[in-house]
Amino acid sequence: MIPVSVIIVTKNAAATLPDCLQALTGFSERLVVDSASADRTCQIATDHGAQLVSYFWNGKYPKKRQWCLETLALKHDWVLFIDADEIMTPKLEKEITALFTPNSPSAADPLIAGYFIPGRYVWNGQYLKYGLCNRKIALLHRRRMIFPEIDDLDCPGMGEIEGHYQPVPKSPDGKISALSASLHHHANHSPAAWLERHRRYAAWECCINRKNIWPDDPLPWRRRIKKFLRQSPLRPELVFIHSYFLKGGFLDGVAGFEFARSRWQYYQMIRFPEKV
Repeated sequence: MIPVSVIIVTKNAAATLPDCLQALTGFSERLVVDSASADRTCQIATDHGAQLVSYFWNGKYPKKRQWCLETLALKHDWVLFIDADEIMTPKLEKEITALFTPNSPSAADPLIAGYFIPGRYVWNGQYLKYGLCNRKIALLHRRRMIFPEIDDLDCPGMGEIEGHYQPVPKSPDGKISALSASLHHHANHSPAAWLERHRRYAAWECCINRKNIWPDDPLPWRRRIKKFLRQSPLRPELVFIHSYFLKGGFLDGVAGFEFARSRWQYYQMIRFPEKV
């Protein structure tokens, strides 16, 4: 078994949680940290042998993921955060397994604090080979990483969960590495559900932009790119061009176009916050 504690934070995730959990049976610990779901999320978690933890947010920091790192009695210091609509792939499982073999250089390096993991989208049932690939530090050492606290408690949209920023190493010497195999992110939401979710995200991001309180990304080159894009009046168009043309999204056909357009629509909401 892989010596990693997998944490899935949920709220009404019954539609996607079974496939997510089924793909994680190779890990020695699986926890579902649930926020008062009204559907069968909790029953599904226990039926699949996961440890169920109830979470109630008090409106303050730490938010949900950092609370998990600080509070839960985990078997392992290495933690994998995965969303209920993400699926572990065999290639990624094999790559993570290799990190914890006795002869792995990374396993013995006390400065490695986390790993970026790419996420490939499944858009309306079609796996996208090209286009935008999101990257997040999803595999991390609980004692070497921390989610920043920012002044967003009065910002709408995110609530109990950390926003769209990365955890950072606690030590200035902490290293961030990257894995090459990807998670599959199933974006099978109805148009109405997609719009509602992204309106919330956009409202939060507009608030963060207005306050100018973005935490630093742990990698300087990513920090520079993100700062440039946030300041650019052409951000929606640049994101579309990047996903559809530069990253080859057009090779995925109609689904590739629809996905790139969805990214354009999201950043349109941020460009015109009065419409959010």
